[in-house]
Amino acid sequence: MKALQLCERKIFYNNALQASAARAFLPVVNPDTNEAIASIANCPGEEIEVVLNAVNAAQSQWSQMDVKTRSSYLHKIADSIERADHRAVAEVMSLEMGKPYPEALGEIANVGPVFRYMAEMARDEGGHIAGTTQAGSFQYSRYEPLGVSVHIMPFNFPILLFAWTAAASLACGNGLVVKPAAATSLSTLMFMEHFKCLPSGLTACLTGDGSVGSYLVASDKTHAVAFTGSVEVGRQVNMACAQAMKPAIIEAGGNDAMIIGESAPIEIAARGAVTAAFHLSGQVCTSAERFFVHENIHDEFVAAFKQCAEELRIGHGLSRAELGPLVNVNSRDRVAELVEDAVAQGAKVVCGGQIPAGLERGAYYEPTILTDATTDMRIMNSEVFGPVASICRVGSFAEAVELANASRFGLGACVYTRDFEEASLAAETLQTGMVWINNPMIDNDALPFGGRKLSGLGRELGRQGLNAFRQSKMVISDAKPIIHDWWYPYGDADFHPDAK
Repeated sequence: MKALQLCERKIFYNNALQASAARAFLPVVNPDTNEAIASIANCPGEEIEVVLNAVNAAQSQWSQMDVKTRSSYLHKIADSIERADHRAVAEVMSLEMGKPYPEALGEIANVGPVFRYMAEMARDEGGHIAGTTQAGSFQYSRYEPLGVSVHIMPFNFPILLFAWTAAASLACGNGLVVKPAAATSLSTLMFMEHFKCLPSGLTACLTGDGSVGSYLVASDKTHAVAFTGSVEVGRQVNMACAQAMKPAIIEAGGNDAMIIGESAPIEIAARGAVTAAFHLSGQVCTSAERFFVHENIHDEFVAAFKQCAEELRIGHGLSRAELGPLVNVNSRDRVAELVEDAVAQGAKVVCGGQIPAGLERGAYYEPTILTDATTDMRIMNSEVFGPVASICRVGSFAEAVELANASRFGLGACVYTRDFEEASLAAETLQTGMVWINNPMIDNDALPFGGRKLSGLGRELGRQGLNAFRQSKMVISDAKPIIHDWWYPYGDADFHPDAK
């Protein structure tokens, strides 16, 4: 509670937590009890203006710094993260949004390397020298920062996903403002401690509802946007960025497929499916939600999947439990309604499908497996974002790929198979930004993360994630100025024969 009070109604700018000038506040509700445990500021426009002025002023100096020095600052952030005791931040995150404590600590443990990777990537490539199109000319491109980036973050991985884009933006010479999800604002404010090693004013964290994000996106004092969230809000952000002619990275979730081929190792596939479907109570953008299982191993897989799912413990984030509550009661009720709708259309509940006994006041929902799902069901065409796996029986691997591709979403897909031909077919033909074969949900700082279709635009991580926060400039430089033969005026022989 002391940590909660430290950040309550605060913002971060000029390298310090400061009391917000807000006159309106939003409750922070513990999803275990459905009770308010703190409040956050809903930052007003005048306060946002003050912060943006400070960030822009700091960025103008940061952008002039040599890349080696900028890189050393990012390594200082990583040093601070890797040396710190993150237990208090993890506890607050668990209280805010229900994440199991080991997963909150694990999330933060993956943050330091992102800053180190982007620091060195920015040093490694500063442009491109091209073959000249004219003798005596030096022709090249160079990279320059965009200005100030806005980072609108989700609740499920509030610190890791912020780090993915923040590290890239800072490495490129930008300043930044993060607008965390209302549900995870306090843990994000606590984490901003690690940015105090940067020049004062370069980074900021502003809390509030969607109006704060909208203000930041529309402002002419911001120059790029990284957004992770729902399709509906992602569309609004993308349209606002298009109106302002500023670049945007949009990660808008998914409805990921998992294909279980006839040759799949059943026990391993079942364990992988439990992790892919129920990790963080299914509140992961890349959660496996639609399962396509070959008919010859369907029943055996379902039995193994059910056995693994029923081993999972349910409880609040600081208890001995693999599954915590969903982020809020409204989210739980939405998941329950999707399950009820699927059952009404013919799906069968293998396990789960209810609010756990004794946990009714919180936002809990049992890990749920449905069979006899069909592709016309709403649950198969929505981002469920809850602990539900819907299984469709298929007659071939090719049919599974076809059904997996018949989706408005295209973030990721996972395949279990021992057949090399099937694995190659999946990698080549699945219409997603990412494919996992026999190992779900893995990411890599050096590889691009992102989706297709309604799942978003642009990429995070890797070289593409770095380039999203910088712009290229073509430079043509002639050391020796001369008059070229193609310059004006033209000679008489160059004109049309009938010209007078």
